[in-house]
Amino acid sequence: MSSAQKLPAGRPAFARWMSVSNDITQQFLAIGGRPDFISMAGGLPAAEFYPAQAIAAAAQKALSRWGGVALEYGPVEGFPALRQAIAERMTRQAGRRFGPENVLLTVGAMQALDLIGKVLIDPGDPIAVQFPTYVGALDAWRMRAPSYRLLDWSAEADVEPLLGVKFVYTVPNYSNPTGALVPRAARQALLERVLRAGTWLIEDDPYLPLQYDGDAGPGILELHGRMAPDGPYDGPVIYLGTLSKSLVPGLRVGWVVAQPEMIQALTIAKQSSDLAGSMLTQAIALELLEAGREQEHVPAIVQHYRERRDALCAAARADLAEWFEWETPPGGMFVWMRGRDPAIDTDALYQFALKEKVAFVPGSVFDPSGKLTSAMRVNFSRNAPAVLREGVARLAAATKQYLGKNG
Repeated sequence: MSSAQKLPAGRPAFARWMSVSNDITQQFLAIGGRPDFISMAGGLPAAEFYPAQAIAAAAQKALSRWGGVALEYGPVEGFPALRQAIAERMTRQAGRRFGPENVLLTVGAMQALDLIGKVLIDPGDPIAVQFPTYVGALDAWRMRAPSYRLLDWSAEADVEPLLGVKFVYTVPNYSNPTGALVPRAARQALLERVLRAGTWLIEDDPYLPLQYDGDAGPGILELHGRMAPDGPYDGPVIYLGTLSKSLVPGLRVGWVVAQPEMIQALTIAKQSSDLAGSMLTQAIALELLEAGREQEHVPAIVQHYRERRDALCAAARADLAEWFEWETPPGGMFVWMRGRDPAIDTDALYQFALKEKVAFVPGSVFDPSGKLTSAMRVNFSRNAPAVLREGVARLAAATKQYLGKNG
């Protein structure tokens, strides 16, 4: 899914990393705004459930409370009162103390991935990633040109593949793209291997609130907190959180929780990226959290998303099971469909799907080598059940056309 970059003759070429980039995220965000398309591609919340009135009230309250402070450039680390609130939130979540010195506010969790690449990756450095891998992370690090090792989640895995890596990247809760929930034993075993290897461990956790079939269990940061409950946090876990899935993505509020030295390094990288985030949206986020709006909002969207997940899987069983297999995810936003025939090429199928005005994300963009071409990520959170059923019908029609041309 690479995107060719062309310039008029005689002008300097784009940087070399652009030749191995892709524009799939740009495509599905654009398609999502077209009324004639059914997009099951993006990891997008359902817009009809956004708490617009609560956000309007929070904005008014933030301006009344903070005045010009919310309209200024602010600290690179982020709005101080929100940093304190996130530290208290993570203290409750992980069961050990964190302070504002452990928190950096970011423009969504995506910026955090970019900053981590800037402070840890030199060209050719090895990093270990769970496979398949979130396309946004691969995009964030592409210009840094790392080498990749695929992470073995099994509890019996050896530490040797982690020796020498700059960090290990994980999405243990309802992973993007697979929707898988990593068992507690596997998380604990990985943490112990990371400690033995002496490297960093990124716990990217945007989907934690979206639990449909039981509790997710303790996160990796919490597991490490139990091992080292006292004193300033100096562990290897770099935790990434966001309000994009639990409230709204438009606030663009995310955070990093890590030891202070890592927070300082990321802050230095951030000041050259955007100088500072929006104090206004961070102040609004603070008002929403203090008013309990997240706790009110999440149960409602979980109910709707569970219904949508079930609708998608039921429609797929009726129309796609001849060609694809999948597991019903216990949380998150995605169903990971794998071709029963490994010769199915979802890069090619994608072009037929676009003709049927339906979109998904081909598996190749979740593979650092681009070779995973027999799977696809299908989103269920964005669309109502009836729309999902129509989307699956269109995808089935596209599959038949693809197989008719390539069978």
